[in-house]
Amino acid sequence: MKFELVTLGLLGMASASPAQPLAHSPRSNIVKRQVPQEHSHEIFLTITREFLNLNNPKGIADPVFGLLGDAAASKGAGKVTNLACLKQETADQAFTNAKKVGDIRGMSAALVYQALERNTGSVGGVSAACTDKPVNPEIGAFAQHQDAAGPGALAGNKAIALALAKQLALIGGDPLLALESGTFVAGDLNDRTAAGKSCDSANDPVGCIFTQRLLLLDATPDEIKAAVQGVVPAFTGTGQLKATHIDFAGLPVAAAAGAPAPAGPAAAKPNVTPLASAPGAGNAVAKPAAYAPGDDECEPVKPTTTTTRSCTVITKTVPATDVPTTPAGNNIQTFTGTLGGVAPPVIKGTGDRPFSVNGNTFTGAGAALGRSCDIQHNACANAANTGKLTGGVGQCDTQNTQCHAASSLSKRFLRERRQATPAAGNFGTCTDPSIKFAAGLDGRKESAFIPNNLKDFGHGSAQKVGIIAGFICQRLSDSCKAPAAIQATCAQASAAAVAATQNQAAADAFNGILLGKAAALPAKTTPTPAAGVAAAITPAPATGEDAHPPPAPAVMYITKCT
Repeated sequence: MKFELVTLGLLGMASASPAQPLAHSPRSNIVKRQVPQEHSHEIFLTITREFLNLNNPKGIADPVFGLLGDAAASKGAGKVTNLACLKQETADQAFTNAKKVGDIRGMSAALVYQALERNTGSVGGVSAACTDKPVNPEIGAFAQHQDAAGPGALAGNKAIALALAKQLALIGGDPLLALESGTFVAGDLNDRTAAGKSCDSANDPVGCIFTQRLLLLDATPDEIKAAVQGVVPAFTGTGQLKATHIDFAGLPVAAAAGAPAPAGPAAAKPNVTPLASAPGAGNAVAKPAAYAPGDDECEPVKPTTTTTRSCTVITKTVPATDVPTTPAGNNIQTFTGTLGGVAPPVIKGTGDRPFSVNGNTFTGAGAALGRSCDIQHNACANAANTGKLTGGVGQCDTQNTQCHAASSLSKRFLRERRQATPAAGNFGTCTDPSIKFAAGLDGRKESAFIPNNLKDFGHGSAQKVGIIAGFICQRLSDSCKAPAAIQATCAQASAAAVAATQNQAAADAFNGILLGKAAALPAKTTPTPAAGVAAAITPAPATGEDAHPPPAPAVMYITKCT
């Protein structure tokens, strides 16, 4: 992984109490870095953090520190003194905690986290190996990925992926997760910025290497399946983590022959081949390596002399509850116009002035939403006046009118959607597992699918409904703990959606089957002290300007691809 310049603002992280480890807040505690990418596999950091925090005797501040260089890692290492082993110590403790409670999901995430590439000082740099023996032999069964531009990295990374797949199979996990531990296509060895072909977004709950399709596969899925053939699971537990965070079809596969990569610029572009879809593979769709109009997240780049592309995240899709401002706050700004940039998030928190926009607080939602729209208008007008945006200031005025109109309608829309949502008890700890089909999602020009409820089902948009449906069904099973009947119905709904035409009909097929079944099941009831049986109670929606609507579906951010 490439070099980054990091300055930590809160040195107190290093002395965080083991009982209450500090969550890593990159946008508030770390000054802007030149080429960050430690959040590229965010889903695995999130789950590893969840299980590390169950018991953290060494006071490791956050799993992200294990992916940083020594200088930055030392600020969150807690009692760990061998910084080359900080990542292993983190994975080992998280794995121990997950194994203790019998959670295969947590064990799987810890294994993948252990295999992730760690930052180095240059393109092609080799990160130091940890020579300490871990508590769990599964964690010590493979090394960590290395930058694909490094000598022998392609062959080494493939061996790591195959070894990881076997360990995942042994614990009853999904061996294909091993492919999601991979790194980026190699960058130029002569690039002094050390940026390579990377991305970074702490606000992408899945990981930008997946949502932007920047993953280099170490092996093919068939090679992974062949490697684990005959492996018998030695552990029985609950929870699952499936390799559904990216469609492998069309991704480049490293042609690792085992020979060290030659020195110089030639080593900067490894020999890769695109992975094609098998006929009848259902939701998998082959995508050319160079030009694919429907490629996820980024505008397509027409082929020139290379088959790779580089994407830089300027901003990103932000689930409301992930906006790094007020703890547990919800973004209620639903307007998605992007002329001059997106409208700043409006965060609903607590207190006398619960609404905040760019650090300014307001007593009512209306004033805060209006301020958000006006900030966007000013940015748009400035861009138009300086020639950075063609079309004149009039279009900014039109957008501003639309933004204010959306603000006044958003609460009514969200309230109606909340009233139409089946009872929360039918989906375990989660609500509203429906799918939306719409244009403009994640900056796309084409229509795509996305969960309506990004708080419980945080996933970027996809052009194939099966990716979203499969993710929702997995969440209902492991995180939401939904009833078995709902889990079975979700599988039926997913199959029906995949078989349907990939447009609104697919979303309707999924929602109709899953929500119809949920509505037929009894909701959870709340017992009362008095004798008798209490009826299910649905609280009336809050009214007034300070009503607290559910999180806004998403805030549109821009990804620049070159």
